[in-house]
Amino acid sequence: MIGKLKGLIDSYGEDYVILDVQGVGYQVHCSARTLQALPQAGEGAVLSIETYVREDQIKLFGFRSDMEREWFRLLQTVQGVGAKVALAVLSTLPPADLANAIALRDKTAVARTPGVGPKVAERIVSELKDKAPAFASIDPVVASLAGLIDDRNAPRPVTDAISALVNLGYGQPQAAAAVAAASRSAGESAETAQLIKLGLKELAK
Repeated sequence: MIGKLKGLIDSYGEDYVILDVQGVGYQVHCSARTLQALPQAGEGAVLSIETYVREDQIKLFGFRSDMEREWFRLLQTVQGVGAKVALAVLSTLPPADLANAIALRDKTAVARTPGVGPKVAERIVSELKDKAPAFASIDPVVASLAGLIDDRNAPRPVTDAISALVNLGYGQPQAAAAVAAASRSAGESAETAQLIKLGLKELAK
């Protein structure tokens, strides 16, 4: 199995690049984000490779990092997500943003991917929620609190504070994350008004 390719960019297609490795041209399918980041034809490039072997074809998928490849694999463990949808998600969200979105249960961010509807976005977030925090840049405690909020198990002052921030025009996931962070710093006994004030400070960062 091919795990990595290093060579010269030969040419580009709509969703792939031809990578010349010592005279052999490999057709490697990539996300739009990866294709945009690769150099011009004639310049060198290194791609992490995921190899798919089918009865009638061998298909190569290329990634700028092993992390991006890992997310490509993880996404396809979700029901209804194949290689095409996984690449589309990675075209919309870089791995770090995807991890944060899943950790914070931000279904809206995932659903911005063309071809990914609310139901598929919901499955991605719910089925990968336990794996995302390991890759996310957010505080694990904040991710955990956001999960409680999403599951409707949060204390009343927390849910009221989120509702207030949403009424001020902030998105539900952003408001939830901000109040989760505020709740962590203020403690479990914090009142709604205090959480709103601290939440606004978080959103202003």
